[in-house]
Amino acid sequence: MDALTAAAARALAAGDPLGALNRVALRDDASALALRGIAIAQLGDLARARVLVRRAARAFGPMAPLARARCVVAEAEIALAARDLGWPQRALEAARATLEHHGDRMNAAHARHLEVRYLLLIGRLGQAERKLAGLASSALSPGLKAAHELVVAGIAMRRLRTAPAHAALARAERAARRAAVPALIAEVESAALVLKTPAARLLVREEDRPLRLHEVEALVASRVLVIDACRHAVRKGVVVVSLARRPVLFALVRALADAWPADVPRETLIAQAFRTRHADESHRARLRVEIGRLRALVTTLADVTATARGFVLAPRRAREVAVLAPLTEDEHGAVLAFLGDGESWSSSALALALGASQRTVQRALDALAAAGKVQSCGRGRARRWTTLALPGFTTPLLLSAPLLFD
Repeated sequence: MDALTAAAARALAAGDPLGALNRVALRDDASALALRGIAIAQLGDLARARVLVRRAARAFGPMAPLARARCVVAEAEIALAARDLGWPQRALEAARATLEHHGDRMNAAHARHLEVRYLLLIGRLGQAERKLAGLASSALSPGLKAAHELVVAGIAMRRLRTAPAHAALARAERAARRAAVPALIAEVESAALVLKTPAARLLVREEDRPLRLHEVEALVASRVLVIDACRHAVRKGVVVVSLARRPVLFALVRALADAWPADVPRETLIAQAFRTRHADESHRARLRVEIGRLRALVTTLADVTATARGFVLAPRRAREVAVLAPLTEDEHGAVLAFLGDGESWSSSALALALGASQRTVQRALDALAAAGKVQSCGRGRARRWTTLALPGFTTPLLLSAPLLFD
């Protein structure tokens, strides 16, 4: 590595992409192309950055497997920041194996963090935890240490473990300040905001109030019977009955919980569960079948008792029934929740993250655009979607371990 390339790499490590570009902007050798790509990515032009990093990988050629692997890692992180979740994960795994084989532990650790962040983004927490468990954080650089703790905090928050999340964010902040990278410090501050802002709504009888994450944690750990409309489950303490794949049953239990301790008329249950205004005998027969299925699934937590006009929810060993609802119960609230991170998403990435078909997601995006809630840019495969009102902090590209090409 010559002096200018080394100086550009040091500038990137210090969070100065403009300083890096000043040194390598006019050069077309492989190392300079890679550093230019990373610098431009940090400045926000992700499409141009990917082109440059790919050119760098081709320029290095098969005789430089270590440098090519570093380019693959850089392109994977750019793809993750661009919410291109269809990017081939096997290429990243192969690059990580190459880096480990050549003894480049720091960039190999960075590649593993990218794999974990991808799994975290699409909700595969178990796989993310297993991948993270094999990585020792003590030997990491300050920038990678901050990235590691951000991932730990992200998993803890999704597991509703706020104390470990607070501790991980505190460690991430200390590491980010030691690294002295402004974008990394902002990333940690943005993550910390999640613990300070409302995460859901509590509906109990006539009460409707927002809850922060630690309050949600306390609620689900209590002896209250919770109808979790965020994850479509019925829970009390450690006992959880998932109805995520049973939308009719969840619609029934949600209607019963909203009315508790009163009963719900059969016509109301039919309208909410089957989405019909005119009930006939076939609907009433189907209602009896679905109520029987619901009883069988939640029998350890509650009973569903017939009344003269309908059904009532009767919790077992619980004095209260509460509904934990999303902050917005818009028909397309899940799509809006993902777009709320401030990044631009493709419809295919949203479909992968939501576990839905791309056509379903596209219909939701079209409806939200017609309502003036989201906007798109680009055409065809380059089309990306964002919310009209971005949050106070956006998640910047986290290239916390600039790749060195020697």
